[in-house]
Amino acid sequence: MTRISRRHFVVAASAAVACAAARPARAADTVRIGYIGDFNGASLAAVATDQGLWAAQGLQPDLKVFTNGPIQIQAFGSGSLDFGYVGPGALWLPASGRAKVIAINNLGQADRVIAQAGIRTMTELKGKKVGVPEGTSGDMLLRLALRKQGMSVNDVELIRMDPSTVVAAFASGQIDAAGIWYPLVSVIKERAPDMVELAKNADFFPEIAFPTAFVSRNDVADDRSLKVIAVLKKANAFRAANLDASIAVTSKFIGVAADKLATEAANSKFLTTAELEASAADGTAAGWLSTLNAMFKDFGRLPDPLDPKAYFRADLYQAG
Repeated sequence: MTRISRRHFVVAASAAVACAAARPARAADTVRIGYIGDFNGASLAAVATDQGLWAAQGLQPDLKVFTNGPIQIQAFGSGSLDFGYVGPGALWLPASGRAKVIAINNLGQADRVIAQAGIRTMTELKGKKVGVPEGTSGDMLLRLALRKQGMSVNDVELIRMDPSTVVAAFASGQIDAAGIWYPLVSVIKERAPDMVELAKNADFFPEIAFPTAFVSRNDVADDRSLKVIAVLKKANAFRAANLDASIAVTSKFIGVAADKLATEAANSKFLTTAELEASAADGTAAGWLSTLNAMFKDFGRLPDPLDPKAYFRADLYQAG
């Protein structure tokens, strides 16, 4: 290279650097994502934030905490949320056409039907006050446990309340029983140590699986969903391989003691990302949703659920 050509090279390189510096950076795609403040509902968001997974997909998350799944799907209707997290009890909403399932999170086993000391069986709840967050996994488990004994919610005094109110009402003795989940059950145990557990998800597994899921508004573009799915898959892989670290990260993220989250995690079945991809490909996940659909119909929640193929984007999950 001659002296002149070298000088020209330096000038050209300097100009290119200056031009690149002047060019505005590409703005990140802001996505509004809901989560619930427990391990099942917050751990993937917490891991993704801790590991920098959002930025890798060009996303800027606007994370919003909710107390349950149904109110997140209500937020879809108002256009104030793009993606969210729901437990199995709220999956009737996608099955009614109000949202799309974009990813299965795990198989939840943290729900319980609990009762005050002295109540030993589900049949003893007849005529009793039972608090439950309507349309949640706690609601579903209550109905299943009652049906197993030949009963229904018509046999109890059902009181609909949000999760935090369930905790306060049970601890103060205002209700006799509740359909609720860990880690809130742990909080209740601290205040009412003599409480009893009458039913749990494991009583019905594996005939009935209890998938938790991530959902999107119906009008979210596929390319945005694919980016979010890619984040969820990487965060899930981290959680499956590093459960203790994920508990610690989530504890810091939501401000809940790690030991309470560890108890919740111990009552959940976490699948690897490869297993979730396989379940989407071979129809296993659709089968879980079909089983829930049958229950939603039996319980009068949804008279004509959609086929899971109409609302579960298995194709996107496999491609993401």
